[in-house]
Amino acid sequence: MSVSIRLSRGGAKKRPYYRIVVANSTAPRDGAFLEKIGTYNPMLPKGDEKRVILDGERAKHWLSVGAQPTDRVARFLDAAGIKERAARSNLKKGEAGDKAKERAEERAAKVTAANEAAEAAAAAAAAPKEEAPAETPAEETNEA
Repeated sequence: MSVSIRLSRGGAKKRPYYRIVVANSTAPRDGAFLEKIGTYNPMLPKGDEKRVILDGERAKHWLSVGAQPTDRVARFLDAAGIKERAARSNLKKGEAGDKAKERAEERAAKVTAANEAAEAAAAAAAAPKEEAPAETPAEETNEA
């Protein structure tokens, strides 16, 4: 039987309140648990000392017998100085997916094509045009 230290939700709708419990890993989230070792109230401000209340001695005991904390509970234990949590870094978090990269390449190709066309048009407009010489008004008066 594997044991986990996790959160069990309570409270009303849109007003969450959690108990930090030690439970069998196959038990439902809000179901039976072995022991309640603390509480977590996310509605309180982050600096409030009542936001996370944890019995450190019991947490150490359950960790020593092999209980595995969930990620959120591991953060609480790390903040309390009970169990150090390794920092995680997701280097691909901000990276775009394959299809998004393809769309970006297509957009870049369209932009460069449009810029090249605009440059070609500007060069054509700047080139001197050969025009036929216009008749002077003096020649017109002579004919009449």
